[in-house]
Amino acid sequence: MSETDDSPASESAPAEGAATGEDTPPSASDASTDLTELVEDDPETRAGDDARYAPLEVEGLRKEFGGITAVDDVSFDVEEGTLTGLIGPNGAGKSTTFNLITGMLDPTEGTVRFNGEDITGFQPHEIANRGLARTFQIARELEEMTVLENMMLAPKGQVGESLWRSIMPVTRRSVQEQETEQLDRVWEVLDFFEIDHLADEYAGNLSGGQRKLLEMARALLTDPDVLLLDEPFAGVNPSLEKRLLEHIHELRERGYTFLIVEHDMDLIMNNCERVIVMHQGRILKDGTPEEIKESEEVIEAYLGGEV
Repeated sequence: MSETDDSPASESAPAEGAATGEDTPPSASDASTDLTELVEDDPETRAGDDARYAPLEVEGLRKEFGGITAVDDVSFDVEEGTLTGLIGPNGAGKSTTFNLITGMLDPTEGTVRFNGEDITGFQPHEIANRGLARTFQIARELEEMTVLENMMLAPKGQVGESLWRSIMPVTRRSVQEQETEQLDRVWEVLDFFEIDHLADEYAGNLSGGQRKLLEMARALLTDPDVLLLDEPFAGVNPSLEKRLLEHIHELRERGYTFLIVEHDMDLIMNNCERVIVMHQGRILKDGTPEEIKESEEVIEAYLGGEV
């Protein structure tokens, strides 16, 4: 993987693990990191049955840009509680597939189903509100807001988003009560990702690795069932990569489901139980890491041979 230096973006940026000079509020240090209390848990869909339910189903996805077909008849599903890797050479169609699933692009053909509902062509915010969240290869934090402010924007269903509820004396109390509850949740998630000491730092001053942690933490606050991570380890130094992996595995053990795009083959092979390989816009191979490693087609695709 890339060993890009994960140094702060400016001189004012804090070092990894260093405090910003302000004491962390008691709610952060005393908070439990039991994230099962942070999400809207569904016992039926999170049951540990042998036959796993597949919350995400992709069927026959196709995307054309003019005369170029970027994604061609892509079909797969992602089973509940799994870590699934999506890999392939540059230009294979991985990011386009992510964008089609999450509503950033409309497919030319094909269907995306989430928890049994056809969400093809839905807007990104509609898909996120249904529990399918994503991160981006380049973190999209609000640079001129603090880490805490970035996090407070993430929870859905905020009554304070209504202007009249925020200013009317009768309804303003409910807004304040909800913000207090959300603040507690935010501190718990910040503590889980070990960035609570950065709460008052401007997001634009964070290092690349800290921004990745912030983006994943913010995505978690949307109460997702499935998280799509687009190259979460790109530009992250080895120590932060290890922390990110630990967080992902712990969240998976708690019932979360992940689909990860990543160029680091070793990282995917060592951490995912299933790997989907794309090549020239199509699914080349879908199987266990062992099956992928032994596939001559995959080897030839990565080495530039004929498939």
